Amino acid sequence: MIDTTLDFSDLKNIARDLKLLSRAENNKVLRDATRAGADVLKEEVIRKAPVRTGKLKKNVVVVTQKAKRRGEISSGVHIRGVNPLTGNSDTTMKTGDKRNAFYWRFVEMGTSKTPAHPFVRPAFDTRQEEATQAAMKRMNSAIDGVLAK
Repeated sequence: MIDTTLDFSDLKNIARDLKLLSRAENNKVLRDATRAGADVLKEEVIRKAPVRTGKLKKNVVVVTQKAKRRGEISSGVHIRGVNPLTGNSDTTMKTGDKRNAFYWRFVEMGTSKTPAHPFVRPAFDTRQEEATQAAMKRMNSAIDGVLAK
């Protein structure tokens, strides 16, 4: 699983503007911004995913979560059929379920009998900067929208 964090702490203007917002407004701005960045990565993962049945591409989704303790909001690209908390297969889903693409990791990393065909990591490497820019752009426009009210 690829774990990446965007750090906005060096951006003093955005940090100052975020302090002006209420907690709910702040959460909405951060949720929108992280989703915008994750959407860019999702598009690239779908574009690079190998196609045999199309099931893999259909199961690439963006998931947004809020950490209960620290209140951090994160969005990421997930492939359905994987438990997002552990990264392991979701054993509650049946293999024949069209929403279960648990095998993505075997495609990405290979097995003892099949070679790897990476598509998640190359997608991230290709569009990381663009995802960051999309998140920053969305954050700025969301802050401006809230402050204009």
